This record gives sequence, C-alpha cells and structure tokens, in this order.
Amino acid sequence: MATIKVKQIKSKIGFPVDQKRTLEALGLRKISQVVEVEDNPSVRGMIRKVCHLVTVVE
Repeated sequence: MATIKVKQIKSKIGFPVDQKRTLEALGLRKISQVVEVEDNPSVRGMIRKVCHLVTVVE
C-alpha cells in the first residue's frame, strides 16, 4: 500500500473545530510533526481540507 508523509507547518489555533479535528484524524498534534498515512481518496480529501496547515513531504 502506498503512503504519504504529511507535516504540520502551522498552528491550529484560531481555525474552525472541523479543521482541528481533521488534523487530529490525520494524527497531527504538534507543529513540525510528520506522520505517514495511507494514500487513499479519503486521506487526500482530508489533506486538501487543511492544505493551509500542512505540507506533503517527499
């Protein structure tokens, strides 16, 4: 199964609750934290929703 590495680059403070919950669902809790998640359409949608808070690491 393919995976994607996602890094949180910005704080979730001041953003809507649904975006905070999306970060937690991705496994991100701290700035500069990197997690490896499965590459599927639902995860890609989650990344798209919080694209201003995360980046995809190669």
